[in-house]
Amino acid sequence: MYGVTRWNPLREMEEAQRRMSSLLEWTPFRRGNLTPEDETITVPEWAPLVDIAEDNKEYLIKLELPEVQKDDVKVTVESGTLTICGERKAEKEEKGRKFHRVERFYGRFERSFSVPDDAETDNVKAEFKDGVLRVHLAKSEKARPKQIEVEVS
Repeated sequence: MYGVTRWNPLREMEEAQRRMSSLLEWTPFRRGNLTPEDETITVPEWAPLVDIAEDNKEYLIKLELPEVQKDDVKVTVESGTLTICGERKAEKEEKGRKFHRVERFYGRFERSFSVPDDAETDNVKAEFKDGVLRVHLAKSEKARPKQIEVEVS
């Protein structure tokens, strides 16, 4: 069975850039501690991967944040927008140890999502375990489906 996928031209451009980079074994992303004089290209922002699910009681947003510390993540809800921001710190080269390849993204990230009308912004919970941040947005009681028993006469 085939599913419908929304076309995203930026995703295709990113994929083409990834393929070209691997072909040339060169990456356009800045790595290490470069001075402003060394920097010749704009650094893209890191955006962790996200899954969003829904059931009768809540919305669940899961972000992959490997090697990110709990204290480096902030979750806020304001004006109908849920924002998750934080930072993954790069490892520093030490004496006697050097990096041959660095492909993972480091630095600040921020993801924002519109809060559905049926979600309770006062009832948001976040938990961080095994490199995955789980944000729970409870649905309001009015939005939850109610089962009504049908009587037979």
